[in-house]
Amino acid sequence: MPRYAPRTIGYACELVHAPQTPDPAAVQRVHNAFFEEADPCYSSFAVTPVGPLLTNPATRQGVVSQVAFLADRFQFREELGGLTPEDFSVRVQRIADEVGTQRGIEFIGQQVTIRTLVNPQHYKDARALLALGMLGGEEAVSCFGKPPGLLGVRFAFPPDEESTAAHSVRIESYAQDSRSLFLETQGSFGRDLLQEGPESTAQNVIETYRFLIERSLRFVANFDRPAATGGGNPDEPRN
Repeated sequence: MPRYAPRTIGYACELVHAPQTPDPAAVQRVHNAFFEEADPCYSSFAVTPVGPLLTNPATRQGVVSQVAFLADRFQFREELGGLTPEDFSVRVQRIADEVGTQRGIEFIGQQVTIRTLVNPQHYKDARALLALGMLGGEEAVSCFGKPPGLLGVRFAFPPDEESTAAHSVRIESYAQDSRSLFLETQGSFGRDLLQEGPESTAQNVIETYRFLIERSLRFVANFDRPAATGGGNPDEPRN
């Protein structure tokens, strides 16, 4: 299997609970406790029309780091911030524990989304890997009458005997960089997978990331091969 260097560019997580009125005071108490730490996970607190919000304001364009406390869920979002999966899982667990405990919340569902970029090993252009490798050739999309600017495949995996979690995978070319392959993996976890309390919310983040690395990248590697072994494009070798 080729060695890839995944570059995770985004995390999202929703912790679903029974509807209740958002409580800014509980979130503010947790935020105040953060200020006693040398490196708080969120530095700013605000109250919005839909609920309280913890954020890390950023000056770089596109960077987002926040958790919103809505009527029926905690909604985490991290974009282009450089967190590792372990960092994000700890952040989710801590907020679930501290805010959830103060509000007496029982979580009934969790959805984790992780977005990552990798560079194919044997293609300079990720669109070539998708068209020539996964889709069997450019003629597979010629019926559209014009070359696509974005190609991709999508899979959905329902719960089974191995796991009661559901997973979905998107593998696409990346509009901002033709050399990069975009992978998005989403894990959906029900009440039965949240019985262990806040610790399970972190475990589910890591499980989703492992599905991406251990399964989605293995699928990509099936097609990311030199031309001599049936994959790759002799006109587009990687240096």
